[in-house]
Order: sequence, then structure tokens, then C-alpha cells
Amino acid sequence: MAAVDGGTAVLVGFGRALRAAGLDAGPDRVQTFLRALDVLGPRRRADVYWAGRLTLCGGRDDLDRYDRVFAGYFGPRGRTPGPRARPLPAAPSPRPAVRETDRAPGPGEDGRRPGAAAALASPAEVLRHRDVAALTAAEREQVRRLLAAFALRGEPRRSARLRPARRGAVDPRQTVREWLRRGGEPARLRRRARAERPRRVVLLVDVSGSMTPYADALLRFAHAAAHRGPAGSRAATEVFTIGTRLTRVTGALEHRDPEAALAAVAAAVPDWRGGTRLGEMLRAFLDRWGQRGMARGAVVVVLSDGWERGDPSLLAAQMRRLHRLAHRVVWANPRMGRPGYAPLAAGMAAALPSVDAFVEGHSVAALEHLAAVVRGAEDA
Repeated sequence: MAAVDGGTAVLVGFGRALRAAGLDAGPDRVQTFLRALDVLGPRRRADVYWAGRLTLCGGRDDLDRYDRVFAGYFGPRGRTPGPRARPLPAAPSPRPAVRETDRAPGPGEDGRRPGAAAALASPAEVLRHRDVAALTAAEREQVRRLLAAFALRGEPRRSARLRPARRGAVDPRQTVREWLRRGGEPARLRRRARAERPRRVVLLVDVSGSMTPYADALLRFAHAAAHRGPAGSRAATEVFTIGTRLTRVTGALEHRDPEAALAAVAAAVPDWRGGTRLGEMLRAFLDRWGQRGMARGAVVVVLSDGWERGDPSLLAAQMRRLHRLAHRVVWANPRMGRPGYAPLAAGMAAALPSVDAFVEGHSVAALEHLAAVVRGAEDA
């Protein structure tokens, strides 16, 4: 497995952040971005900005999200870099192939100095992996900028609706119409195929006392998910808070401003920092919304540390019920990111047999991985 240098690892992390924001910044585009920086030998912040904007964005709709991610990842000045951006050391030459699962070596392992991108973004790259419960006020503000650019798309599924396609069954009506437009001359056969639509995503966010250090970040993640999903499909993301009560907060999160949205959620949720009755809350969700169709075929994400004050057997029964309805059940546990963690709590142990993916939820990088798992791009 080929290693990558520190500067390249930082830039690959930037590509991951863009994908978490909904851009199609796959390995091919990231490789083009790295080649562009190699040619430029950037000494200015603006060089990194424009190289990424020209290689990692696929259309006009990506530009605003790119600016938000750049500002969060490289610092607030990155939104509109000017010609007088401060000089930086030269960037390192990227390797021919970049594997995102590769480990970035420590300082000095390959004998080269970290380049401009590394000097610019290393703090942000480190911050992506920091536990949000241990951040300073300034670091929390930077994390909030990163979270505001997130997007959450459910795993795609084939719908009954047909759309024009290059491959698929022949569309007789459109083929005949094309021939008529050409005066009866033969033309290429028109084809159609099943359209793909993202599955609904349901977020169940634990706001009990044990989750207080993570509640703000997780609700900001949920706010971004509700607003930056697929075009025209805001209703495809539903958000509930769970604790001693179940509260649907999808409507409160409709505010575009995250601060206004979180203030509305705070006013709507009566059980902040209370106890945890996960089994009862899941039963209430399934009885009122899940059984009627909200959870049916959806990707359901539980964001909780798994502490349960009620009967663990009730939680186990409701998780089995949820697993039968949902397409996939994902559990994101912020405590999982701590060294030596094991799911030994009674509630977590009871829920795990009905969980399809068990992932971390303590950092920006962990939430990026969660977004990839939800859209079916990665397995836990």
C-alpha cells in the first residue's frame, strides 16, 4: 500500500469534506486537483482555491458549497481569495496514485517538507478528527462552518418512473416521434430506463444528559442534512429528538440559518439533558410514524451513546421491529471514538444485533464517514 505525503493527505481530506457536502469529488477529480497544484507549485492561498474550484466542481450548483467547505477547511478567508493572499511554501509533488485509505506518514518520514497546502490546512485536518466534546470555542466555530456545508443523501433505489437513457429498453413512442421529426428517415433508437431516487433518511438524535457534549454538533449535522439533500427532496430527510420524549423537529429545522433553527429546536424540545428511554421512544416512533410508512424502506440513523434507563429487552424488541421495516439501520455512537470503547452498556448491547452499520459519531471526519455509509458508498 503506497503511502502519501503529508500535504497530499491534507488535500485528500479536503476532497472528503467536499463529498460530505454533496459534491461529486471522487478520486479522479481529486487526482486532477493534485496534478493542477503540482503544475502551479502554489505559493498563495488563491492558487489552492482556484485549482480546486476548476477541478473539483461539476457545475454552477457546486460553487456555493465549495466556497463554504473551503472557508471551513482552510479558514474563513478562503471564500473569496484575493490576489494579495499571503505567500506560502511550495507544494509537494503528488504521487501518481492516491488511495484514500492510505496512512499519511508523520512529519519527516519521507524526508520532504510539508508544502503550502499542508501548512495552510494541517490545523483544519487535525480538527476534523478531534472529538467535538473537547474543542475550544474557536474550534467549535470552525467545526460549525464545516458542518454547515454537509449534505446527506440516502442510498439510491430504482423507482417505477422511467427516464431517457443511453442504455435500456427501446422507447417506441419517442423513437417514432424522432423518426417523424426527420421526415421518416431512420434515426437512433430512443431508450429508457428506471430512474433512481434516494431513499428517505430518518435521523433520531439523542438529546439526553449523557449526549449533551455532542448534541449541538449532531443537530447542526441534521440541519444541514435537511437542507442540502437532493434537489426538491427536502421531505426525504426527517429528524426526531429522543430522550424521555419523542419530538419531531423537521419543521423547526426548516430555518435556513442554523442558529435560528437550533433556537427553534430548543423551544420545541421539552426534555433537553434528561434521561434516556430509548426503547419507549422507538416504540412511540414506530407506532405513530414508522409503521405508517416513514421508516418503511428508509435509512434510519440513530445518533446515541446507547445508555438506556428503561428495560433493555424492550429496546431489543423495538430494534428488531425497526429492522424489519427499514431498508437499513445505522447507529452512530460518539463514545465509540474513545480508546478502549466496547459496547458493553445494556442498551447498546441489546440494540446491536439489529444494527446494519455501527459507526463513530464524535468528530467531523466520523460524520463524513457516516454520510458515506448512509448513501451506500462505504460500509462500516
